[in-house]
Amino acid sequence: MSHVFQPTIPVFIGYDGKESVAYHVLAHSIMRRSSMPVSITPIRKSNFPPGVYNREVDARASTEFSLTRFLTPYLLDYKGWGIFMDCDMLFQDDIAKLFRLRDDDYDVMCCKHDYQPTTETKMLGARQHSYPKKNWSSVMMFNAAKCQILTPYYVNRASPAELHQMFWAHGAKAIGDLPLKWNWLVGEYGHHEKPSNLHWTLGGPWWHAYADTPYADVWREELRSMLNENGDEFTSAAVLMHTAQKHRDAAMERQAASA
Repeated sequence: MSHVFQPTIPVFIGYDGKESVAYHVLAHSIMRRSSMPVSITPIRKSNFPPGVYNREVDARASTEFSLTRFLTPYLLDYKGWGIFMDCDMLFQDDIAKLFRLRDDDYDVMCCKHDYQPTTETKMLGARQHSYPKKNWSSVMMFNAAKCQILTPYYVNRASPAELHQMFWAHGAKAIGDLPLKWNWLVGEYGHHEKPSNLHWTLGGPWWHAYADTPYADVWREELRSMLNENGDEFTSAAVLMHTAQKHRDAAMERQAASA
């Protein structure tokens, strides 16, 4: 295993407006456990200048960053390594341990899940689609110099299957394997004493409808840590945020039911 020294870990997190609180809690969980400096960048579709990303909305996509994630090497200027991850996660371990697993022999590294979804729907009633290499792209460690095919032009034109199934890599041998603990699928996998990275792919506890999902108490404790609830000001902020989230969840559920 060989790689060039990088003093900072570049982290890119998919951002979706309906999961804003999940993004911030994930970022907090990464920063407070990391033994190295990290730079965290939200991949938010509306932040890209005109012409960088102009695809039509994919009806099958459940998040705004379904395909923009593949612009991570572009955002790295095709230099060094960087990590992409979905926002519906929480780190319980030092991300530097994950970063040290990078290997220059590979174009990209990921957790190679081999499973069939156990539900027909996922977050907020979105249809669950089954396809090869499902969830491989939810955590990717990019060797940016070897991913120069992932230009804005290519990402705007390649099929979702071509992107998510990593046909852009230089063959199957160019896709490195990461331990599953770095992308532990809550509700799909069984209990793990302490997964390094929890992934609520079916819906997370920031939505009232999933308040009792496995590991929800871990997420709520991380939220309390982020808010630093040591006084009335922070407690009030947490209550207000939770109440607003409940109202938004209810409105979205009504909208889905009437569709």
